[in-house]
Amino acid sequence: MADTPFDYIIIGAGTAGSLLANRLSADADKRVLLIEAGRKDDYPWIHIPVGYLYCIGNPRTDWLYHTEADPGLNGRTLRYPRGKVLGGCSSINGMIYMRGQARDYDAWAALTGDEAWRWEACLPDFIAHENHWRRDAGADRANDPFFAALHGHGGECRVEKQRLRWDILDAFAQAAQQAGIPATDDFNRGSNEGVSYFEVNQKGGWRWNTAKAFLRPTCYGRPNFELWNGAHVTRLLFDTAPDGSQRCTGVEVWTGQEKITAHATREVLLSAGAIGSPQILQLSGVGPAALLQQHGITPLIDLPGVGANLQDHLQIRAVFKVKGARTLNTRAASSWGKAMIGLEYALRRTGPMSMAPSQLGVFTRSSAQYVHPNIQYHVQPLSLDAFGEPLHSFDAFTASVCNLNPGSRGTVQIKSPRFADAPAISPHYLSTDEDRQVAADSLRLTRRIVAQPALARYAPEEFKPGTQFQTDAELARLAGDIATTIFHPAGTTAMGRADDAGAVVDTRLRLRDGRGGVVAGLRVVDAGVMPRIPSGNINSPTLMIAEKAARWIRADAQTPS
Repeated sequence: MADTPFDYIIIGAGTAGSLLANRLSADADKRVLLIEAGRKDDYPWIHIPVGYLYCIGNPRTDWLYHTEADPGLNGRTLRYPRGKVLGGCSSINGMIYMRGQARDYDAWAALTGDEAWRWEACLPDFIAHENHWRRDAGADRANDPFFAALHGHGGECRVEKQRLRWDILDAFAQAAQQAGIPATDDFNRGSNEGVSYFEVNQKGGWRWNTAKAFLRPTCYGRPNFELWNGAHVTRLLFDTAPDGSQRCTGVEVWTGQEKITAHATREVLLSAGAIGSPQILQLSGVGPAALLQQHGITPLIDLPGVGANLQDHLQIRAVFKVKGARTLNTRAASSWGKAMIGLEYALRRTGPMSMAPSQLGVFTRSSAQYVHPNIQYHVQPLSLDAFGEPLHSFDAFTASVCNLNPGSRGTVQIKSPRFADAPAISPHYLSTDEDRQVAADSLRLTRRIVAQPALARYAPEEFKPGTQFQTDAELARLAGDIATTIFHPAGTTAMGRADDAGAVVDTRLRLRDGRGGVVAGLRVVDAGVMPRIPSGNINSPTLMIAEKAARWIRADAQTPS
């Protein structure tokens, strides 16, 4: 047992947890404990951008989850990476800086009845930690007041442009414009419609994860901050008052040798992610009562929404062979090519080793019925059969497209009362008619872009899925055969109104008690609280949520506990 209680205990040193630790330990009179099940982020491949290839599927950095067999994927299971290391998923993700669309947050406000979640109210919390390259001294937008109203400078989260270009990607961007999709120079102003290279969370060609941004060196130098890594939270601890109300008082932790407890006088902040947080709640007796009883756990709080409402972005990967264009497939095919790539990165921090997994982005509509962009492309100058497999021996590019606003909803449920057992992850992809139609329409749009004159000189030939698939039914089934996750789980501890039976937390992220109130001393702060998945990559929205939560927590600390 920890001898001295902490003011705050944060579970998970990932995207949200790292920011929370930084903000809360800034108050010198508040003692903060950050608990991380993974190891320190001292594995070299974490910091080299292309190193995600060696981090995903590696027990050193990944929880190694898999989905359950999914009917929407025609019975397939998918690898489901989650970061198990300081920095969490920010240490193994695609590094893409993307906020989503203003309408996402306006919808959150409408769903929850809280104006604090509108775009205009969230924008300051995006800006607060941002350090955007275009506001550097001498940059083209350094002194632009319009840009300054949208982007920050001097914050911990570095945003840079990518350090390479590819002729084939430039041609795809031109083809997208010929197909009616406008160019953009900023995906993050509230409408991300358009085509452009992604901006990334890198600094000088290195990955900039949240451990670097928020923990090192700031937190490590604070005497009121303590980090436990390699420590697995097994359950939350609660006290029950005579009136039946609950207070979270601390956590039970497996250190690898023994179970110990740590106590918090103010709050426990659950930031274990959209998979880990519902698992910990369920193991602690908080969740659907029938599920808990099935595994011999006495229900403390019957909350049906814990582990429900799982949403994710499913990408459909189309591969096109090309001629006369250099792609990574052949550039990295020989030992000499690999050596030159390594030398370029060593000398200049540029080239393929500085690559994010996807370089070019497109946001547009799958059909004319949509008012806002409802699909996103991740375009890459390479191709392979599946993640982790070798690159193809021919030159090719991949255009992966995902439905930004899927209607399909899945679940995260414990399989046993043992904390070390992975939960059952069941996304239920492509389980609605609309999702299947968007999949079919998206593949047709991909073909229309590739058929534009800008790509003609490269003679693109559809290798995957193949032009023999044409009807809605064929394309929808095909999507189930070839689609993969982009690793954006959200919504499993969703916030909502008091009368929303599926809500897990209130709009200040405090756990609901199942009786119309909230549990004292406990909040969930991660992507799980999103009632609907944002229209884009979710790392940056998760930081925004943590920034907002930190302000509320510090404000509440001004009142007696």
